[in-house]
Amino acid sequence: MSDRYRDRSFWHDTCPGSLEPRPALDGDTDVDVAIVGGGYTGLWTAYYLLSIDPSIRVVVIERDIVGFGASGRNGGWCVGELAAGPWRHEAAAGNDAARRFLHELHDAVDEVGRVAEHEGIDCHYAKGGAVRLARNRAHLARQREQVEVFHSAYGLTEEDMRMLGADEARSHLAATGVVGGMFFAHTAALHPARLVRGLGDAVERLGGKIVEGTAATAIEPGRVATDRGVVKAEIVVRALEGYTGTLEGNRRSLAPLYSLMVATEPIDDALWDDIGLSRRQTFTDDRFMVIYGQRTADGRIAFGGRGAPYNYGSRIISSVEQRSRTHEKIIKTMVELLPMLSDVVITHRWGGVLGVPRDWFPSVGFDRDSGMAWGGGYVGEGVAAANLAGRTLAELVTETDSPRIDLPWVGHRSRQWEPEPLRWLGINGALGIMGIADRSEAITGRKSRVARLMQRVLS
Repeated sequence: MSDRYRDRSFWHDTCPGSLEPRPALDGDTDVDVAIVGGGYTGLWTAYYLLSIDPSIRVVVIERDIVGFGASGRNGGWCVGELAAGPWRHEAAAGNDAARRFLHELHDAVDEVGRVAEHEGIDCHYAKGGAVRLARNRAHLARQREQVEVFHSAYGLTEEDMRMLGADEARSHLAATGVVGGMFFAHTAALHPARLVRGLGDAVERLGGKIVEGTAATAIEPGRVATDRGVVKAEIVVRALEGYTGTLEGNRRSLAPLYSLMVATEPIDDALWDDIGLSRRQTFTDDRFMVIYGQRTADGRIAFGGRGAPYNYGSRIISSVEQRSRTHEKIIKTMVELLPMLSDVVITHRWGGVLGVPRDWFPSVGFDRDSGMAWGGGYVGEGVAAANLAGRTLAELVTETDSPRIDLPWVGHRSRQWEPEPLRWLGINGALGIMGIADRSEAITGRKSRVARLMQRVLS
């Protein structure tokens, strides 16, 4: 049975140990905390709950296996920022709150490494930072503006984030068309499936229970309905990220957008000398249609990008994840960026869905009166953010005082996505606008006016 999970991603294929599912829920049960979703958010919440109070009865309910979704298929970027970024909410949250939020995200990158070491999770953690290439003048102008804002408003220094000249940027990654770049120190590369699988084992060692092959169909105060029985719980945590819409009444909460990836065969040392990434820096550039990559611990490039169309009705179609025209575009983009990879064999293609809120801003929260808690909406940058979310949720539930429990995302509620067909038209229209903006900037070198329209559509 476990073989059917091996083709879900390169990460699953190279994850040690069995992927055989744990036993399913065996009828009705009562616990203190029921967590729906066996990915990063759910498992970090369980881990910190049990670390704070080992007597809490915690069950994690997973439809497939731990790490089946985005937690086992992402790009392996543990990055201390968000796609929307706290700076977008500076006016609402206050500059000090936004600054604290950003620094807590930075600490979350280190916290993942600390826990992995403490729990003996060999997730290939390497904090080499991230290099964001500028490949035209518009990219460079946007990066300079961002660095200035982060330095002046958020207290970052050159050690945290700095601009790179063209030669220095190419010394990190010998890509084509580089005119400069930006280096961000608070980023680690890791093997995401090793992390999430190891985290599941750690939760069990602390006394938590994980049931797999158990589909939650509805959640409400005090109970989770599943296809294997009803779980009664004082507190119910929704931690489904891109799969939130599979729950009754949540179709418009988070839109599931695809991000697709490929992995190369292992690359020999001589070619790596030409490519760079000697410290396993993660890499991207400043286009709107996001791309991302890393050098894996076994010497491959794992490379991905957005752009696959949104499916009408928020449907999740597994065939898109394995082989699609978008995969071919991703391979083409990778070779355009790094022509020395033109003859390197692609060994794996995969993908998955990430959860996108209507305002692109993630949230965590706990309503003590109803006992309902939630976390998610990371827009593809959830490896570190989910750690911070889980830690925060555990502190909220246990009433543990910390600097995290009043951050700007705590209690934030995004408005619902529009009903269909407006949702389909709006999201796919925005994806088209991003592509137009990228082409315009590549040709003219000027920041695209179309991009401002895109931002209005997405906000």
